[in-house]
Amino acid sequence: MKTPGAQEAEGQPAKAPAGRAAGAANTMKKRSCPKKQRGRPSSQPRRSLVGCRISHGWKEGDEPITQWKGTVLDQVPINPALYLVKYDGIDCVYGLELYRDERVLSLKVLSDRVASSQDTDANLASSIIGKAVEHLFEGEQGAKDEWRGMVLAQAPIMKAWFYITYEKDPVLYMYQLLDDYKEGDLRIMPDPSEPPPAERDPGVVDGLIGKHVEYTKEDGSKRIGMVIHQVEAKPSVYFIKFEDDFHIYVYDLVKKF
Repeated sequence: MKTPGAQEAEGQPAKAPAGRAAGAANTMKKRSCPKKQRGRPSSQPRRSLVGCRISHGWKEGDEPITQWKGTVLDQVPINPALYLVKYDGIDCVYGLELYRDERVLSLKVLSDRVASSQDTDANLASSIIGKAVEHLFEGEQGAKDEWRGMVLAQAPIMKAWFYITYEKDPVLYMYQLLDDYKEGDLRIMPDPSEPPPAERDPGVVDGLIGKHVEYTKEDGSKRIGMVIHQVEAKPSVYFIKFEDDFHIYVYDLVKKF
């Protein structure tokens, strides 16, 4: 396997490990200066794209148009305009308002439903979800790079894939982790510091979906985001979508706040 983000499709970016959440916002081509998402007015309800294979162009400023294909995994209930998309050749999950974002050009549905994913071992899948893991990737000259992270959930639609995030780069990634586990490239770590669920204060973590959060970067600038999802296997862990970025960030809000 390659290091996260190393699988780069033609005309598409690899996700470079950022190491911290304060990384600059991204264009669909490369990391760039923060730019607010532009939107088209919505005249009438649109069909849901969940489960569809899609293609579209992407035009950012004066950059040339790039072409993208991917699978729509989910529609965010708290913001139905926002879709989670797994693009071909890209390891991380993107959050885009596909119908509203003016940078999205010539959006097409290639198929109404993706082909059914291969059957997965349900017992093995449940044994890795919610667990802290060491994930080994192929680095330079064949050396193994070790990334510590957490398996968050089985991905929707693409059931052979799993959501995972890493300490070095707290954004939402997707990999076929059962294959890695069987090959010895994914190891479950003991986590004695993790308190049992009964010791968590539910008042700290409940009711955060839809809340806006503010993050102060090292240079003192601020970025605004919304809490869009709570991880069932780890109720203190949430997905956050920042206004100036299309990556989905993953934070344990009990530890952060």
